[in-house]
Amino acid sequence: MSLKETLSTAGGNIVCQQCTARSTRTGLQCGRPALKSSRTQKCQFHGGRSTGPKTAEGRAKIAQAHLIHGNDTKVARAERSADSTRLARLEDAMHILQMAQGPRTRGRKAAGYVSVQTFEDIKRMMAEDMLSSVSRSADAD
Repeated sequence: MSLKETLSTAGGNIVCQQCTARSTRTGLQCGRPALKSSRTQKCQFHGGRSTGPKTAEGRAKIAQAHLIHGNDTKVARAERSADSTRLARLEDAMHILQMAQGPRTRGRKAAGYVSVQTFEDIKRMMAEDMLSSVSRSADAD
């Protein structure tokens, strides 16, 4: 889908730029006019008035605000992403080995996901998994 750049309002008498924000649920583009002062071509509801933090202190506050509850750290997110990638690859292997008959899990795959399509890919995946478990146990000692 391409972005619509202009919006005709007031019965076609006013032509202005359209907000470029997209809905995460439907994927549709926002239908509101973008603010003239917006560098990012966004409406007031999608951050058109925001200029973002300018100082290092302000940027650090924003980064801290993106930690939900204070429990969700970058390390925890990376571990969760790695686990999700591993599960998706195991699901691929199960379908190749005909261990699963139902449909595959829908949706976006985690960062770092590489599909498993052949028996050689399964062997490589298992070897990588064994090496990573050995290195994890060595780090724990």
